[in-house]
Amino acid sequence: QVRLVESGGGLVQPGGSLRLSCAASGSIFSMYVMGWYLQAPGKQRELVATITAGGSTDYADSVKGRFSISRHNAKNTVYLQMNSLKPEDTAVYYCNARGPNLDAWGQGTLVTVSS
Repeated sequence: QVRLVESGGGLVQPGGSLRLSCAASGSIFSMYVMGWYLQAPGKQRELVATITAGGSTDYADSVKGRFSISRHNAKNTVYLQMNSLKPEDTAVYYCNARGPNLDAWGQGTLVTVSS
């Protein structure tokens, strides 16, 4: 079983930046497809960004050019750099790991964008 622990959320003003981190247990982290998802109040969870084992990335249209996903396999960690934040980015952000027989989620970290 893989355990995922997110960190880095908080309160930020519009136009500001945050970097989220997700630390994963497990010895085969480098094989996982890692992703970040968000869930805004009263809405369904939706994809923000993914990164494959080979480093290929994909982003939701709403965050392209503002957010960047990366991974450090030696540290078993995936990051989400969020720039030019908007109030509509306010949500709980979840880390996800997918692999053979694996679909694991973290507990989430709250990001609030407000002046």
